[in-house]
Amino acid sequence: MSSSRSSTLETAPAPLEARPRRGINLFWRTFFFLALLLFGSIVAWLQTFRTLETEPRAIQNAQQLATLVNLSRTALRYSDAIARVSLIKTLAEEEHVRITPRQPTDKFEPYVSDEFDERIAAELTSRLGNGTVVAGKVNGLQGLWIGFSIDGDSYWLLTDTSRLGPSRTSTWAIWLVMAAVLSLTGAAVIARLINQPLKQLSFAASRMRDGDFEASWLDEQVATSEIREVNIGFNRMAAQLSKIEQDRVVMLAGISHDLRTPLARLRLETEMSVADPDAREHMANDIAQLDAIIDKFLDYARPEPAHLEPISLNDLIDASMYAVADYPDMTVSVSIPEGTKVLADQVDLSRVIANLLENSRRYGKKPGSNMALVDISARVSDAWVLIKVRDHGSGVPPGVLSRLTNPFFRGDSARTEATGAGLGLAIAEKTVLRMGGLFSLSNTSSGGLAAHIKLRRG
Repeated sequence: MSSSRSSTLETAPAPLEARPRRGINLFWRTFFFLALLLFGSIVAWLQTFRTLETEPRAIQNAQQLATLVNLSRTALRYSDAIARVSLIKTLAEEEHVRITPRQPTDKFEPYVSDEFDERIAAELTSRLGNGTVVAGKVNGLQGLWIGFSIDGDSYWLLTDTSRLGPSRTSTWAIWLVMAAVLSLTGAAVIARLINQPLKQLSFAASRMRDGDFEASWLDEQVATSEIREVNIGFNRMAAQLSKIEQDRVVMLAGISHDLRTPLARLRLETEMSVADPDAREHMANDIAQLDAIIDKFLDYARPEPAHLEPISLNDLIDASMYAVADYPDMTVSVSIPEGTKVLADQVDLSRVIANLLENSRRYGKKPGSNMALVDISARVSDAWVLIKVRDHGSGVPPGVLSRLTNPFFRGDSARTEATGAGLGLAIAEKTVLRMGGLFSLSNTSSGGLAAHIKLRRG
């Protein structure tokens, strides 16, 4: 076999490049829905309350101001000049009410800033007469100005806007912020209560998928009856699967032991008792094939999780190349950047590469040729390493492509030449998935079958 380093690295196809769709998780989705619902309810409630409260409050404030103006006007009307000065001074000092003559040259701006102020101004005009002027600024001085007349003389009454109560805008803003904070906190608590059991169930399912049945045990004493029933059912299922897995391991170990012992005796007796060299060689090959099939079954049934560590992909491929160096019917070309490392189990990844090379040697020969040309390439993409093993055979029909990784399935062209158990590609896919990677098969544009492996960068 000859091995060469090619400088051109083929790009892995779309199946391994495609990123899974990123969706919002259940906690944040529940939180956002609850927060939106609560916030909308708060805004609607505040708006309704504000609408129902504006009218009575405006009438009450306008009534108080009208009473103040009427009392001041009556007091000034029936007091002499000296008493009037004293009265104005007393009102300014004790009631914070300033009364000044109104000049024709005074410049004022209407006291209108929102619906509430418009309602107060309209109510004051209705109670004090059409000649009443309600201003928010007179000659540049801010305040609540009310213009009225006493026996033909015009006056301004200036009072503090605090008589109308605290600032409505700030009050609504404070209440809205407080209600929003409380609502968001409540939404977070509710979302967590809903999400936490599902998160625990998801973690337990992932651990059970990896064969760790002890870590998948859920709390059966939770307060919520529905969650408690789900946890109890899941634990019973995990216990049954654990027992089935243990029975399967024991059964496979027994099959391996019970079959290999007579196979070893058969091999020894064949080599010693069969005189015909050709018959002896064929019988020995059949026994070796049976032994290899047993190994395939055990490899596929292995329940142990992979032990991941950074390993050199260059060294691993070189070791795999050394193992197939004596094959006269296969040529392998390798193109891997120096220093490429992957996070994988070295033994498992070596088994995957060996299975792919063996599959290419058996079924990837060029049409009309007895030589299998295999290319092994790799490239680094962000946090991943993309490995490609391709042959230059005739490929497989598109309808068969997705079924090649099914256990015991073989394509039509492989069935007539099959000497294995139909588990090579199934073992490769299962092993790569166990190492946290992705595995896919595709036909190449120039002919042949390509296996794509995506592993995390070491």
